[in-house]
Amino acid sequence: MPGSRDLDPSSSPRALLGAELRHAREKAGLSQEELGQRLFVSGSFIGQLEAGTRRLQREYARLLDEVLGTEDFFQRNCAAAAKSKYPEHFAEAVEAETEATAIREYTSMLIPGLLQTPAYARAVSRAYQPSAAEEAIEALVAGRMERARILGDPTKPLLWTVIDEAALRRVTGGPEVMTGALRHLIGLIRRNRVIVQVLPFDAGAHPGMQGCVRVMDFDGAPPLAYLEGVDTGQLEDDPATVARYRLYFEFLTASALPPEKSLALLEAMAQDYGHEEHA
Repeated sequence: MPGSRDLDPSSSPRALLGAELRHAREKAGLSQEELGQRLFVSGSFIGQLEAGTRRLQREYARLLDEVLGTEDFFQRNCAAAAKSKYPEHFAEAVEAETEATAIREYTSMLIPGLLQTPAYARAVSRAYQPSAAEEAIEALVAGRMERARILGDPTKPLLWTVIDEAALRRVTGGPEVMTGALRHLIGLIRRNRVIVQVLPFDAGAHPGMQGCVRVMDFDGAPPLAYLEGVDTGQLEDDPATVARYRLYFEFLTASALPPEKSLALLEAMAQDYGHEEHA
């Protein structure tokens, strides 16, 4: 019975906790849907907990211990699985992206975090927190660069992003920072590591005008959509909601420039910023 021991926090606590949850659920003779009903969540939510793509919150840990008869096992161990250097509203999304097989994302006002350079991330972080100590800003930059390590794998996850032209025209950090940011983006494209499309100004009205869109797919777990605002964010697993955001992304790719023309525009913009830098 899993109530007798703690998880080793050095061995991917979320994955281990998910495996223990699956074991306890099956031992209790419950399906994911049946357990979800007792916790007032969907069966897919339980599947995401078991797959390690979703963080176990304390209130659900308490209910799991009650329903599955695991004493206080999940309550004791969810704290280890929840430790993160990222803000609470974003930590779960970061954890999910490390398990994703595909990430499709639209951003309207800035280059996506996974594709940022340290200098660009520093300029963005400083703009968000103009009075923060330098150490706090550097911690934010370090966290963002750590996220980008998932691109070290040559094929996984598939990263397909649509970037609004406004994000590329906004001179974040100055011409030198923008030159470096765009050249980094161009390098990732040329290495076939990411697919990038630029949504030009003349595309007109589009489904992403009210914010960013991110949909993540996984092996062995249902997809998730992440909705983000200022200092807030939420993972959605409702199939209809995820399907709607996936459709939004497809509309955006249809309205955006093709990858080849997007690359040509990025190269021209990088050259322009480079000229400004040396003017």
